Amino acid sequence: MKKKIGAFAAAAILGASLLLMACSGASEVSAETAGTSGADAEEQAAGPGGEDGVFTIAYAPNESTEQSTDARNGLAEELSAALGCEVEEIQASDYNAIIEALRTDKADMAYMGPLAIALGVERAGVEPIVMKADDGDPEKAVYHSVLVTSSANTDINSIADIKGKTMAFVDPDSTSGNLVPTSEIIQAFPEENLNSDLLHTNGEFFEAVSYSGSHQAGLQAVVRGDVDVAPISDQILESEIANGNAAQEDVKIIHESDAIPAEAMVVAASVDEETKQLLTEFLTSYDNEAYFTEVIKNEGARFIACDLSDYEPIIELNEVINAEE
Repeated sequence: MKKKIGAFAAAAILGASLLLMACSGASEVSAETAGTSGADAEEQAAGPGGEDGVFTIAYAPNESTEQSTDARNGLAEELSAALGCEVEEIQASDYNAIIEALRTDKADMAYMGPLAIALGVERAGVEPIVMKADDGDPEKAVYHSVLVTSSANTDINSIADIKGKTMAFVDPDSTSGNLVPTSEIIQAFPEENLNSDLLHTNGEFFEAVSYSGSHQAGLQAVVRGDVDVAPISDQILESEIANGNAAQEDVKIIHESDAIPAEAMVVAASVDEETKQLLTEFLTSYDNEAYFTEVIKNEGARFIACDLSDYEPIIELNEVINAEE
C-alpha cells in the first residue's frame, strides 16, 4: 500500500478533431452491448457516451452533499468545454450502482474508493486514470483508516480494547470503512481465528455490529454514544472537524492503519484511449480548490496520473479477506 506512484508522462497535444471524437463521435451502444461484460463493451463501443454525445460522471453519496453541488457543477462545465460536449452528473445510491452504471455505459467516469475500484475492475473492466494526492505530491497519494471512539469512553484506548464492544462499519464496499479495518482487526487478534463473517455477525467478536451508511454517520454515532467504535477515513475525519460537524475533543483515535492508495477517477471500459488521454490531461491540471475541498473532502489535494498497478495491494487484500469467509 505504500507503493510509490510513478511520474506522469505528459499527454500529446490533441486537436479539435479529437474533441469531436471524445463526445459526438461515439458509436451507438445497443441494448445487447449494455448487457455485455466490460471487455465486450470495450470492443463494441468507441467512445464515452451514447448517440446523444453526453459524457456522464457518477458520484457516490459521500461526494454528493448540498455544499458540493456547485463545485461538482463547476468541474462539469469546465470539462464540457474541454471535451466539446455536454457533461452531466448523476448521484448513485452506492458503489454497486456506480459499477453497474459503468458496466452498462450509463456512466462514463466515476470517483471511487480503492475497494470499489477492485470490484469495478472485476465486474466491469473499469480503469483508474487519476488519483487524489495531497498538494499534488505522488508521495502523498495515500490516506488511512482510523478507528475512533468517544473521548468519554475510558474503557477503550486501543484496538486491543474493542472485543465485546459495539461497532458500526461504514459500508460493505468501503475501503477505509470496512475492508481495511476488517483486515487490521483480524491481524490484531490472531488468537481469535477471526474472519470477515465473524466480525460482521452480532455476538461473535462484537456485541453488536452494523453499517452506518457513511463515514459521517458513523462518526456521529460514536459522538452520540450510539456505538462504541467506528472506522473512518482520516481525511474525512479531519474535514468533519474543520467544518464544525464534530469537535476534536469529543473524538479519540484508538488505531491507525497502514497507508491506503487514494481514491481515483475511473473510466468505463468503453471509453477510448484518446478520450482517456484528454481526461487525464484535464484532471491533472484541474486546480479549482472548491472541488477538492467540497467534493473530494481534501483541502489542497490535486489529481495525479495513476494506473491499475497502484491498486493491486487492495485487489489482493480483498481476495484474501473474501477467501477467509
